Amino acid sequence: MMTPYTPPPLAPIDVVYRDEALLIVNKPSGLLSVPGRGPEKADCLIARVQVDDASALIVHRLDMETSGLLILALSDEVQRAMSMLFERRGVAKTYIALVAGTPKADSGRIDLPLAKDWPNRPLQCVCLEKGKRSQTDWQVIERGDGFARMELTPQTGRTHQLRVHMEAIGHPILGDTLYGNDKSRSMAPRLALHASALAFEHPVSGALIAVRSEPDF
Repeated sequence: MMTPYTPPPLAPIDVVYRDEALLIVNKPSGLLSVPGRGPEKADCLIARVQVDDASALIVHRLDMETSGLLILALSDEVQRAMSMLFERRGVAKTYIALVAGTPKADSGRIDLPLAKDWPNRPLQCVCLEKGKRSQTDWQVIERGDGFARMELTPQTGRTHQLRVHMEAIGHPILGDTLYGNDKSRSMAPRLALHASALAFEHPVSGALIAVRSEPDF
């Protein structure tokens, strides 16, 4: 049975960067990026932003449970330009996560193809035969008692990529209700995954835009 959608209480959206072309905001955990199916899922990040910035348009998405940096365009032209930049892998993204267990190595790369897990939608899975190329670089920031704080850098942009990849190497992200196990799910009150850094060339000015956001875990 699916858990009812219960978005976080209404509060001002944290705007990290703003100019005439773009907004970069901090999406709270538990809030959809865009409306879901049905009126009960109309409350979402873009709807809240458009209360004050009616021209704001979504450029990319974060999973509902993931918090952190999200780019919004303020015109159709900029939305198209940013979408093309994402397609060319021109946006560098970094995430911070808490994971179960402590990796022996300090860093590494996960190179495992991913595909839809059709019998268990919306889950994704590792599929060596039909999966799409998927790569994630990781680095340990800190080791704790039964967990680690890690920096994750996706080199591809597959659905649930970081969540599936970390589970696949035996270190599921804490609080993940879709992946992992009962122990890892119980170790955090929410999915401990935060989009912490973005860097890209501004589609209008050409300037390098680099922003950071620290997680609340």
